[in-house]
Amino acid sequence: MDEKKKTAIQEIVDREIKNFMDTYETRYAGEVSDPDGVINSKKNNCFVAELGKEFMFYSAFVRSFDSSFGRVLEKIGNEIAKLSYDVRGNINSFLLPQQSQHMDYIILEYEKHRRPQVSDYCDFVCMIPEDTRSFERSHVTDHYFYNPAKKEHYLIELKAGGDLDNKKAKTEKLALLQEYFILKNFLLNKPDETIKLYFGTAYNKYGENSEWKQERVKQFFADEELLIGKDYWNFVCDDPEGFEIVFEQYRKSSRYINEALNRIKTLYFQ
Repeated sequence: MDEKKKTAIQEIVDREIKNFMDTYETRYAGEVSDPDGVINSKKNNCFVAELGKEFMFYSAFVRSFDSSFGRVLEKIGNEIAKLSYDVRGNINSFLLPQQSQHMDYIILEYEKHRRPQVSDYCDFVCMIPEDTRSFERSHVTDHYFYNPAKKEHYLIELKAGGDLDNKKAKTEKLALLQEYFILKNFLLNKPDETIKLYFGTAYNKYGENSEWKQERVKQFFADEELLIGKDYWNFVCDDPEGFEIVFEQYRKSSRYINEALNRIKTLYFQ
């Protein structure tokens, strides 16, 4: 990776982590006198309070932090992607009944434990009517990247927390298939453009060098549709060193988190 791009990635990670903790610290500082605030609510729980100040603080803080931090990782990924891709928004086109029926058929086959394949949807064709106005659809997407050099469109469902509830795998794949066909219809007059679907996580819950074992998710996603942990960061950076660069900078920038945590604890437990 060239130094200019590396520096830009480092600046994005540092900026977003700092902004995140500045906002978080401001929120908790503003709740110090609020008896209904997140931390004060825990302080008033005599059963939790009996376990000590450290436990009380982190039991109140961590759950809220975890969900918010996932959104920060998503934002970092999208900001980094802008260095290599055209990051786009919602998809507006049409979706035909035949395509919806085919999606339902694919999902039903997966539920019968047929192994997913990209060709299941890429090879599907149907007659397109002259008037498609009654089938117009708009699909909200947070992670739609385009590589103009390769003429490739990437639709990604990202679970920044590194995990996907097994019960939601079916829903997530169906949503991606809807995005796929709506975008495919939008690109009807551009046959040389291709679309790729991905399910990604910000980290591998089993360890970055370990096999990702969420079999329920794999029931609905082909191996080539998965961007798990470092593969996701390498993808958004468009470089095989992406994950190492992102995480090395995060190690440095995480001081903002630790310093803010200590200041917040001091506010509540002087």
